[in-house]
Amino acid sequence: MSRSRRLLMFFSLPLFCVSQAPVKDTLNNVLDEVILSGIRVGIPLSKKTHSVTVISAQQIRQSGARTLAVLLQQEVGVDIRQRGPAGTQADLYIRGGGFDQTLLLIDGIKLEDAQTGHHLLNLNVPLSVIERIEIIKGPAARVYGPNAFTGAIHIITKKKLTKQRQLEVEFGSFQSWRTAFTAGQQRQRSSMLASIDYNQSNGYRYNSDFKNLNGFLKNIWHKKKNPLQLLAAFNSRQFGANGFYATPDATDQYEATQASLLALTSQIEKGTWNINPKIYWRRHQDEYLYIRKDPSVYRNMHISNKTGLAIDATFSSSFGKSGLGIDVAHIGLKSNNLGTRKRQQFLLFVEHQFWFYNHQISVTPGIAVNYFNDFGWHNFPGMDVGLEIVPNLRIYGNLGYTYRVPTFTDLFYQDRTTIGNKNLEPETGFTKEIGVQMTRGKFIVNLAAFDRQASNLIDYVKEKETDLWQANNIALLNTFGLEGLVKTDYRIFQKQHRIEIAYTYLKDELGQSTLPFSRYAINSLKHHFIIKQFIEWGAQFTTGFVLKHAERTQGNPFQVLDLSLDWRSGKWTFRGQINNLLSTRYSETNLVPMPLANGLLTVGYDF
Repeated sequence: MSRSRRLLMFFSLPLFCVSQAPVKDTLNNVLDEVILSGIRVGIPLSKKTHSVTVISAQQIRQSGARTLAVLLQQEVGVDIRQRGPAGTQADLYIRGGGFDQTLLLIDGIKLEDAQTGHHLLNLNVPLSVIERIEIIKGPAARVYGPNAFTGAIHIITKKKLTKQRQLEVEFGSFQSWRTAFTAGQQRQRSSMLASIDYNQSNGYRYNSDFKNLNGFLKNIWHKKKNPLQLLAAFNSRQFGANGFYATPDATDQYEATQASLLALTSQIEKGTWNINPKIYWRRHQDEYLYIRKDPSVYRNMHISNKTGLAIDATFSSSFGKSGLGIDVAHIGLKSNNLGTRKRQQFLLFVEHQFWFYNHQISVTPGIAVNYFNDFGWHNFPGMDVGLEIVPNLRIYGNLGYTYRVPTFTDLFYQDRTTIGNKNLEPETGFTKEIGVQMTRGKFIVNLAAFDRQASNLIDYVKEKETDLWQANNIALLNTFGLEGLVKTDYRIFQKQHRIEIAYTYLKDELGQSTLPFSRYAINSLKHHFIIKQFIEWGAQFTTGFVLKHAERTQGNPFQVLDLSLDWRSGKWTFRGQINNLLSTRYSETNLVPMPLANGLLTVGYDF
C-alpha cells in the first residue's frame, strides 16, 4: 500500500468512530447566522445560493497558518501557487481559472491588479485582524464586476475591536525570524485596531531570501449611529526570485514590491434603506531586476494607482429585498516598459431577492453593467436560486456571465521574446452550478457540480519559431467540475475533534489554436483532496493536521502534510508549525521547488 493511501486511511478513520455525545461548539464557530457579502442584498450562510466557504477567526488560529496564502491553500477548490514560503510571491486561482480571474476584497474594497494580475495577494493583511474570510466560488461578475471570473475572496476585518495588546516573536528554519505587535483600544464613541508585522529569512536555496513588512490600522468612530471607518494597510516585500519568472535557469532575478490601501467607509440606515458609501485609494509599486546585482542588464519599474468611489444600497419591501449600487474608479500606471496608461471604469448593478412559500424558495436575479473607456460597455446578467426541500436539506443553483479585462501587461508589455497586443478583447465566460447541502447538528455535507464555458482567453502565440510571442484572443476553454465536502465535530475518548474532508475534480477541454506555436498551458488541479483534523486535548492544548493531495493536469501528483500545535497558559501562547512534514519534493508553479520539511516556533504574550 502506498504512503499516500496509508495517510488517507489514517486521517479518515475517525469518521467511523464518532461518539454521539453532545459536543460543545469550541472548535467550530456557529456561522449559520453570518450574513454573506457574496450577494449584495445579503443572505444567511444557512440559505446560501452559491458554493461558499466561511473561515472564522477561531478557525484561522487553529489552522497554524501564518500568512493568507498558506491559509487559503488549506481550502479545496482554491489553488495557491507559491514561489517560495510565506507567500513571498503567490498567485490565486479558483476552480481552474487563471491567476487574474479571481477577485480579492478587503471590507468591500476591490483589490484587482491592473498592471499584471500577479500582485493580487501582495497586500497581506495580518491574520490576527481578520474576523472571517468568505470564499465565493463561481460567477461573481454580477456582484463584484470585472475579474470576478471564477469567484471572489472577501476578507472582513474585525468590527468588535476590544482592548488588547499582543507581542509575538517567531523563529524557524532557514534562519527566518518574525516579530509582530497588535494593539486594540476600545472607547465609548470610537475604537482602534493596529498591527505591525516584520518577517525575514535567508532563504532555503540560493537567492530565495526575503524581507516582508506589514502594517494595518482600523479606526471606527460613532459606532452606534452611522459609523465612520478608516482602513489603512501597507505591505513591503523584497525577495530573491530564483527561477520565479522567465526560465528556471534565471537564478539571479530580484523583485521588490510595495502595496498600500487607504479607505473611508460608512453605513447609513434610513428606515428600510441601508446605504454603504466607500472612497478608497490603492497604490502598488513593482521593481524587477533580471540580474540582482546589475540593474543595467534589464530592469522594470511600475507604479499604479487606483482611486474610486462606491455606493451600495439595499431596500426592503413587501416584495422582497433589492440591492443596487455604483462604482466609479480611475486607474493610472507609470512604467518604463508599459508606458503611461490611464483607465476609467464605471459599474452599475441591480438585483432583487424574492422569497416564496414561507421563505423556503429564494430567487435572486440581477445584472451588472460595466463601462471601460478602453473597452466600452458590457452587461452581465445572472440568477441565483435556493430551495429548502426539508429542514436542514437545501438545493441551490446559480448561473451567470463573467468576464476579465486584459491587464496593461497583456496589452503593452514587450521584451526580447514577448510582445503585448493593444487590440485584445476582454475574456468572457458563462458558468452554471448546482449543489446540495445537508446539515444535521454539526455534521455537514455539501456537493456541487459546475460547468464553465470561457472564450476569448488570452494566449501567447506565434507562426514561426523565430517570431516573438504575441498576446491574442484565440483560446476556448470548457471546464467541468465536481466538489464535495464533509465536516463534523465529534468526541473520541472524551477529546473533542473537528474533521473536514473535501475533494474537487476538474476536467478542462482547451480549444486548439490555429497557429502552430502556443504558450497557453492548462495546469489546473485535476484532483484536489484535503483532510483537516483538529483535536482539542483540553482547554489549553490543541493540535492540527492538514493533509493535501494535488494532481495537476501537467506534472506529478504530490502529498503535503502540515502539523500545528497550540498551547496557552495564562497570558502566554506557544505555537509550533511543521510544514511539509514528509519532505515531499514538489513545485507549485514555474518548476520552482518548494522547501522540504521546515518548522516555526512562535511565542506570544498578551499585555
